Amino acid sequence: MLRRYDAIKEGHFRLTSGLHSPIYFEKFQVLQHPEAASFLCAEIARRFEGDGVELVIGPAIGGIIIAYEVARHLGARFIFAEKEDGRRVLRRGFRIMRGERTLVVEDVVTTGGSAREVIELVRSSGGIVIGIGFIVDRTGGKVDFGVRKESLLSLEVPAYMPEECPLCRDGIPLEET
Repeated sequence: MLRRYDAIKEGHFRLTSGLHSPIYFEKFQVLQHPEAASFLCAEIARRFEGDGVELVIGPAIGGIIIAYEVARHLGARFIFAEKEDGRRVLRRGFRIMRGERTLVVEDVVTTGGSAREVIELVRSSGGIVIGIGFIVDRTGGKVDFGVRKESLLSLEVPAYMPEECPLCRDGIPLEET
């Protein structure tokens, strides 16, 4: 599906994490098609059926559509976390209830930084993180969140610290994502 919607980009990209990579997944090329988004999110939801999910949360912006659709498929409530002063927070009147069984969802995981921030937010708000689901795991399963994780696609994609990037050394122009 990522190939069908031309969501796999090749070149030299600065990822949200700050790392550089020759591959970028532009998930919105897929998510702009409601039937495709529904299909992917239904598969994430299926993997957590029977786990008593009461709330689905994702980081803004990339996780909003995914969290909404997964919540819809699970019959759960949906919210999203936003960045404010460098950290993830709940705004817009969103709350996590003490003991609320929460599924964290994300689009693409490179370092897991955004997902970890959301997991910490859920826990600090009194929620129980029952797992994390995402569309693409760029680490080939190496990232550890300390909870159950489910990815629809797991592959190891190179990512480099800027000062060690062979693409920079080769003079390949850098694209922002």
